Amino acid sequence: MKAVGATAIDAPVSGGTGGAAAGTLTFMVGGSSEEFEASKVILSKMGAKLVHCGGVGNGQVAKLCNNLLLGICMLGTSEAYALGIKLGADPALLATVINSSSGQNWSSEKYNPVPGVMPASAASRGYTGGFAAELMLKDLGLAKEAADNVKLALPLGHVAHAKYTMMKNSGEGGRDFSAIFESVMKNK
Repeated sequence: MKAVGATAIDAPVSGGTGGAAAGTLTFMVGGSSEEFEASKVILSKMGAKLVHCGGVGNGQVAKLCNNLLLGICMLGTSEAYALGIKLGADPALLATVINSSSGQNWSSEKYNPVPGVMPASAASRGYTGGFAAELMLKDLGLAKEAADNVKLALPLGHVAHAKYTMMKNSGEGGRDFSAIFESVMKNK
């Protein structure tokens, strides 16, 4: 590509549809330092945080690892809220405790899966919009494949993949990935 004056970077994003609308996306950029610096002019118009992750492909690695953790965290967050609700806790009060304690995480604080806890969340819009469960399943599958290639076990990743597979197989793959909360509440 250099022979024709072209360069390449990979620049996956994180921040969802809300981040895209607000211009607050995080770009995970893979490429040389020079290519990263040159890309800042364009990427900074769309995102608030630009992270140089190393050579070409490392942006995708960072995105893959981020979404693996996100899928696992959303499932764990959903289980914690389901348990609290089943034991009689008010979910909004539980959110206050979790979001100011050691259980704090993005899935609880910024994208709470319990309807009504966060009025702007996908959960409060009938799990519409946002990041489709089938896309989370795709990313979890890619993480499993990558882990298999380097002979790394991902037990929690496998559990999350199985739960999102069940969600997709039940016809709910187009709903926001936080709708996994409903299957946890139903003990599925």
